Amino acid sequence: MKKVEAIVRHFKLEDVKNALTEQGIDGMTVSEVRGFGRQKGHTEIYRGTEYAIDFVPKVKIEVVCSEDSLQLVVDTILQTAQTGQIGDGKIFITNLEDAIRIRTGERGEDAL
Repeated sequence: MKKVEAIVRHFKLEDVKNALTEQGIDGMTVSEVRGFGRQKGHTEIYRGTEYAIDFVPKVKIEVVCSEDSLQLVVDTILQTAQTGQIGDGKIFITNLEDAIRIRTGERGEDAL
């Protein structure tokens, strides 16, 4: 099993969710996060004063999938979340040792 974590722009969340659902990917966790990468934040002007915004708001989407569907998940997120601009986000893939469904006690891919 693999865990895919994608950090994307807020306005791309619905597109990514819909695209993954259309591909038959069931279940995801979404969190609002803040951070920065190469873009190093941005500046905003409020009442004539310029403020540095170090942390940019983003959305983190977490999907746990089988190794067989990993490439489908990654490709779907890449195609849907990409705008071509700096700050589109990142995708992280990690190995997942086990998953357990609390209600039934099912383990591994059966728990997905």
